[in-house]
Amino acid sequence: MNNSVTEANTGSVRSSDNMLVEQFRAIAELRGDVAWIVDCASGTLSYISPSVRDLLGYEAVDFIKQLSSRQAESPLAALCAGLPERIARFTAGDQSRRELLRRVDQLRPDGSTVPLEVRSTLLTDASGKPCALVGVLVDASAERARAEETRRFASMLNHEFRTPLSTIDGAIQRLEATATHADEPTRQRYRKIQGAVDRLIGMLDQYLSPDRMDEIGSARQPDTVSPELLLQEAAAQVSAAGGIARVESSGLPPLIRAQPSALRLALKVLVDNALQYSPPGQPIILAGHATKDGIELSVRDRGQGVPPAETATIFGKGCRGSNAVGAGSGLGLYMARSVVEVHGGTIDVQNVTLSGPVFKIWLPAQRAAGKRVAPEGSSSDNSGNQHTREGTARK
Repeated sequence: MNNSVTEANTGSVRSSDNMLVEQFRAIAELRGDVAWIVDCASGTLSYISPSVRDLLGYEAVDFIKQLSSRQAESPLAALCAGLPERIARFTAGDQSRRELLRRVDQLRPDGSTVPLEVRSTLLTDASGKPCALVGVLVDASAERARAEETRRFASMLNHEFRTPLSTIDGAIQRLEATATHADEPTRQRYRKIQGAVDRLIGMLDQYLSPDRMDEIGSARQPDTVSPELLLQEAAAQVSAAGGIARVESSGLPPLIRAQPSALRLALKVLVDNALQYSPPGQPIILAGHATKDGIELSVRDRGQGVPPAETATIFGKGCRGSNAVGAGSGLGLYMARSVVEVHGGTIDVQNVTLSGPVFKIWLPAQRAAGKRVAPEGSSSDNSGNQHTREGTARK
């Protein structure tokens, strides 16, 4: 955010020093490219960052005119609309109007369009009456480009995975239909292959189908998730499979900026591997802790681990460890790595003596945008205590 904020309306009544401090504190917490303040009593613009000229091509006076005239046909109409109604609803007791996030495709004077996030919060005086609306404008062009790149990547994965899976699916159905004299162990292998294919196709439909991509493109998806919740959901997955799960966490932030379903998929892949290779009766450890510049989530089991010479290649497309058991495509860890890297993180595996393999996901410190969810140290998710959860015994 540009720290230099200029006075845009010289006729505005200056707020008290305390109110100014509160306004700029709110702006700092919102974080953005252009900061602005509107006086609720007069509906006029009090401050706006001079960088608005570079971002949108408009001057402060253009915003002042729009707020005073409320011209419905003005290029700034959509961006500046709704303040009187918002104040009225808030005054009537609608607390959901205090903090809002809007998305606008703003037309520039040169005819180009800038996708914007408009984050704002209402500040009140000692009597609880709205006195100022402070907010920021955030250029969402990069985020939109990343979303489009994600859609293209997902479409590529869907095609690359579905084609061979369809071939396998057709072949195994033909084998089951024609192998009338096959013995029972052979038929069981056919059914196991069919089940694995069905699960993979189901994952494609759930996460990478065209309908799913259209849904992501047309509706805003959750962009924050609780790391602690991810660990607890992974533990529930272990328990549902008849295994023993133990969760250990410390210092995790209440929320991080991430795509929840994508991270759930990455952890599911790691948990599935742990369930397959962990010895019966041994717990799977799901851990999470804060690092200097991010967070680390890990899955540890008591299995034999990845051959040391293969730890650098195990996340490659189609790669399987030389000690792998059962049927597999070598795509699970590749998908997990792809998801993590989209989030700017890394994933690796280490073999720990007397402990087994540890798969680690590191994510950069991108906490949830907007006002802090809770004071540091006050959330149970950030207490630094170790949480333990035992699942049922492995069947």
